[in-house]
Amino acid sequence: MKRVSIASALVVASLCASAQTTLPTVKVTAPPYSSEHGGYLISGDFKVDPRMPSVVFPAQALVTDDILSIEPIHLQDNEYLVLQECASADCHEASLVRYWNSDDIGGNDTRHNRVWITHENKYFIWLKRLPEVSGQSCGQGWFKFDATTTKCGSHFTSFQQISPPLMLIPTGELAAYHQDTLQNAVLADPLQVVQQTHEGSTYVVTYEGGSTVRVRRMHATKAN
Repeated sequence: MKRVSIASALVVASLCASAQTTLPTVKVTAPPYSSEHGGYLISGDFKVDPRMPSVVFPAQALVTDDILSIEPIHLQDNEYLVLQECASADCHEASLVRYWNSDDIGGNDTRHNRVWITHENKYFIWLKRLPEVSGQSCGQGWFKFDATTTKCGSHFTSFQQISPPLMLIPTGELAAYHQDTLQNAVLADPLQVVQQTHEGSTYVVTYEGGSTVRVRRMHATKAN
């Protein structure tokens, strides 16, 4: 009797389905946080790694011929925004792709903010705070008109290419002069993300201390 009831229910369901003339609406959506402009698909689909609240990474792995746009809006004088990629299969080593400091903010030349991706890999963005440096000299003479004075700049500008991930290691004369203060700073954790949001197809991230960065991924939709 139970089998007859189940069979009857299936027949009724079948008749109802055959009588239905209006198909359910199919909603087609574009990739999240994306738009098209000037022959490029632009995406802001980035997020913070929940296991490492200082690391920003693309939701989908970057591939060959992607263009990564990283635009710092505000950085403290002692902060360095870092883009690294894995340099080993287990990512125990990372390679420095590019860095930004407060001198790189603003201006009409945006080429420094765009990184052409030449190969698929794991890429990640983070913010590091290093000791402030005066930049007047490297200790070889402190008088304004002293011929032995060596100008070293107000930021570290050379770094070890291969290092552990989330580690930025300055090199060169300025680093050597400040080696004592650098030791602890290099080992300190990167700054944590305190806010992330999407403005259309742009990902906007804010770090401890208020520094803000806008990130987008671009890929040509047709041959230019």
